[in-house]
Amino acid sequence: MSGINYFGIQLSAGDHSERLTTAISRVKALMFSVDGVLTGGQITFDGSGEEICSCYGRDALAIRAAQESGLQIAAFSARQSNALRSLLEEIGIRNAFLGCSNTMEAYEAFTSSCGLEDDECAYIADDVGDIPILEKVALSVTPIDGIEYLRNRVSYISGFEGGKGCVREMIELILQQQGKWTFSDHCVL
Repeated sequence: MSGINYFGIQLSAGDHSERLTTAISRVKALMFSVDGVLTGGQITFDGSGEEICSCYGRDALAIRAAQESGLQIAAFSARQSNALRSLLEEIGIRNAFLGCSNTMEAYEAFTSSCGLEDDECAYIADDVGDIPILEKVALSVTPIDGIEYLRNRVSYISGFEGGKGCVREMIELILQQQGKWTFSDHCVL
């Protein structure tokens, strides 16, 4: 380690891109917070008070492709809603943890059930509630519109906003690095 300390964080003198590439190549599971990452940060209701949930179609396509290639996908939310459950079912997310008051417990239950180690996991979050998980995983990510506190502490900042391609970008990066993204000839990343 270098002798540089930045606001209490020990900085490495090593090549960060090499560490990032190594972390990406080991990822077996991508997990994310639903609100602010998959659906963006808004919660919308119709005139009768029913919640309306939507996600970016390209994120949904990438999630399906990721699961077909063997990448485990899990989604976490402290909220419990029928609209959210329907959305996750529609796009094919089999590991949905809704209404979790303790996301770390849900993370540990998921990784344990899949036989995953922390260094085989990537997690995308946009706010402080998921910091304990971001500190555990090998690849911690926030969307470009994630809070500044996270942007200064994660291993990767997506070039896309939550709900607008952040999940897709990470799936492409992971699967391209692992030689599993079947659309590589058509990618600009």
